[in-house]
Amino acid sequence: MSKFDVMKQKFSAIYKLYVQKAERKQRTKEEVDSIILWLTGYSTEDLINTLNSDTTLEEFLNGMPSMNRKADLIKGKVCGIRVEEIADPLTKKMRLMDKLIDELAKGYTMNKIFRQ
Repeated sequence: MSKFDVMKQKFSAIYKLYVQKAERKQRTKEEVDSIILWLTGYSTEDLINTLNSDTTLEEFLNGMPSMNRKADLIKGKVCGIRVEEIADPLTKKMRLMDKLIDELAKGYTMNKIFRQ
């Protein structure tokens, strides 16, 4: 398979990229963690265990305890694609997480990111 498959990458590697993106915009690792926990339903302990394992992004997303009920309120484009129009459930979960990290990097307040 010559095509790069992001879903097969370790979640810990993707997470590091999220944190780097946030920190470049003067946001924090703790805010990234809050977003991931809010969206996925994982606990802090679950997240720490995942980051210390070989769990892939696909396994992380497929193992989500529960998608936040406000996830349907997340709208807009990521990589030129409207997140609300993505049909594949796994891709949609990934892009929703990407969208929230983008919003963090753009300076949105946590209340706005959490759709409050």
